[in-house]
Amino acid sequence: MSVLLIFVDGIGLGEPRADVNPLATARMPFVRGLLGGRALVRDAAEDVAGERPGSARLVAVDACLGVPGLPQSATGQTAMLTGINAARTLGRHLSGYPTPTLVHLLQARGLFRRLREVGLRATFANAFTDEYFAAVETGRLRHSATTTAVLSAGLPVRRLDDLLAGRAVFHDVTGENLRSRGYDVPVITPAEAGRRLAALAAEHDFTLFEHFLTDLAGHAQDWGEAQRLLALLDELLAAVAAHADLTATTVIMLSDHGNLEDLSVKTHTRNPVPGLFFGPGSAFFAAAVRSLCDIAPAVFAYLTSPGMRPAPAGGGPGNE
Repeated sequence: MSVLLIFVDGIGLGEPRADVNPLATARMPFVRGLLGGRALVRDAAEDVAGERPGSARLVAVDACLGVPGLPQSATGQTAMLTGINAARTLGRHLSGYPTPTLVHLLQARGLFRRLREVGLRATFANAFTDEYFAAVETGRLRHSATTTAVLSAGLPVRRLDDLLAGRAVFHDVTGENLRSRGYDVPVITPAEAGRRLAALAAEHDFTLFEHFLTDLAGHAQDWGEAQRLLALLDELLAAVAAHADLTATTVIMLSDHGNLEDLSVKTHTRNPVPGLFFGPGSAFFAAAVRSLCDIAPAVFAYLTSPGMRPAPAGGGPGNE
């Protein structure tokens, strides 16, 4: 068994209002098909009582974590990747990059580290450029919570040679962002990106892919860009479903805070975020996840508990 987590920054479950919520009208036929024809809005989130093994499930996931103020990325992602209420630890929600306190949590309790310690294979599907690492070394950029969790586990990150070889996906899905910056890389379709993610999920116990342009579109209140990104995301998910072995791989789509679902404001929101699950573990995750703090413990339990999976797919903790 394996888990593919597609993390989409800045998407909440909002009201089905076509005037402010692009998710209410977005061209997302695959997701609507999973939800019985409904849009990805709060009304589509279900009561998870009962068991429906194998079917898709949508759960409203709390991103506020009992802390006043608007949820933010650094604390939300740290909670997602550690199971620890990072906002409560800091006493506030924190945007941007993790502080030393959050870095310590990610180093000590990060999901990638915990999976590697028990001999499971975990990987980050995103490709990074040399330019990015140079910016980190000079202090112009800092690692996000996701990248910190991967690197602190001693795992390699994928680079442009992996992207060119079809073993990675750039954060914008297609690679158009790289082309616009002068990189000689091919632009791929969302369908090809989904095929790549499915292939990585087949080779690893846990695979993470991160997409954050949705959050930027929400802050910009850009309706057209929001609709474009949601259609692209739908195509990506459809391709993952078409190419993955859904008797073995559970796909999770999750966000860290709301934003894009209410373009009447430029800020994040306190709406719950979607926990969309499909594959053999959908009922397990739908029953286990209520807040961002539940994701990492649920993934770890699913991949390590007797009866959940036959045996580790990897050959030991030194694996990628």
